[in-house]
Amino acid sequence: MTVREVAVTGIGLVTPAGIGREATWAGLLTGTGLGAHDEDLAGLPVDFSCKVPGFDGGALLGRRITWRNDRFIQLAMVAAREAVADAALDTAAWDGPRVAIVIGSASNGGDRWPAEYRHLAEGRVDAISPTALLRSLPNMVAGEVSTDLRALGPCLTTSTACASGATAIGVARDLLRSGACDIALAGGTDCARVPMGSATFHRMQALSRRRHDPAGASRPFDADRDGFVLSEGAAVLVLERPDSARARGARVRGLLSGYGASSDGYHATRPDPDGSGARRALVAALSDAGAGVSDVHHVNAHGTSTPLNDRVEADVLRGVFRSAPPVTSLKGAIGHSLGAAGAVDAACTVLSLERQLIPPTANLGRLDDGMDLDVVTKVPRRHRMEGAISNAFGFGGQNAVLFFRTA
Repeated sequence: MTVREVAVTGIGLVTPAGIGREATWAGLLTGTGLGAHDEDLAGLPVDFSCKVPGFDGGALLGRRITWRNDRFIQLAMVAAREAVADAALDTAAWDGPRVAIVIGSASNGGDRWPAEYRHLAEGRVDAISPTALLRSLPNMVAGEVSTDLRALGPCLTTSTACASGATAIGVARDLLRSGACDIALAGGTDCARVPMGSATFHRMQALSRRRHDPAGASRPFDADRDGFVLSEGAAVLVLERPDSARARGARVRGLLSGYGASSDGYHATRPDPDGSGARRALVAALSDAGAGVSDVHHVNAHGTSTPLNDRVEADVLRGVFRSAPPVTSLKGAIGHSLGAAGAVDAACTVLSLERQLIPPTANLGRLDDGMDLDVVTKVPRRHRMEGAISNAFGFGGQNAVLFFRTA
């Protein structure tokens, strides 16, 4: 069984711009940076982040579920439930063994571990929670979503650092193509805005140090960018074969037409300066879709706000496209959610195509010299689009690019 492209019939989002797809979309359109001082990071050199406002897992999922699951799993479960509802699927009636779950995560949990380590240091082993391990294992996010929704087909976790969410969507597409499932829920989740996350990324000099201006700290492609802002969130897409979606009368929000993956094979944290890895993933996604550069009318960039990554990505876009299409980076508004970022970007790329509207890149005041990109800033841009790419690049040189088309 072979299909060239798959349909996106449902989208669920939980981000610092809001809980839910429409709340996130509305927040992104404001073009406002959402970084703020974070009480969980008080006393650290970088004490700000982008946090999902008002997220109460207990109220949304029930106390029993939140008791046994770290926040990154809770975020994914809320996004998955929204995606299924958006696709108008009935989990009580669907053929569970034909439904796959593929969720990416880079850093997993970590919000509970400091308390458990304190118990251990104090010699109080009996005080360690019996759920301490299970609630933070990377595979448990896919497992818990599977259990929650009775999805009994292939159940996988992908981890390709900041490309994890995009990789998950690509892998899910391949499962549908192979005939291993009829429906796939795919996305990413992470909650790295924890003390150890902030401290370690700070020590790597990856984070912005604008403590005086958290809302303006994430500045993709800006001449004054100095690093990214840790974030959290989740995004889940429902993918189906187009014929199956049409047969059940589903609304198709967009089509996933191409997926490309590659490795830089260069450095643990720095991208290859010549951009060859990212370029190969982008070209592979277009080739997979049977598309050319003229079919790309918008780029949802990885755009982390780190000096080198933005420079390399801009060079790649300028090299591949004779005239680079309109570019945006959502990280200016909602920061960098690591393993969730690729899925959040993918979901919003589909919404951009569906609504013919590109959210602005927040905090871009002056484009860095020599980048020469058409970056959407200040206000949303109405733009005629039939195809768009979503870039995701991770530590370890792991790259994933998705190509979407209008339905």
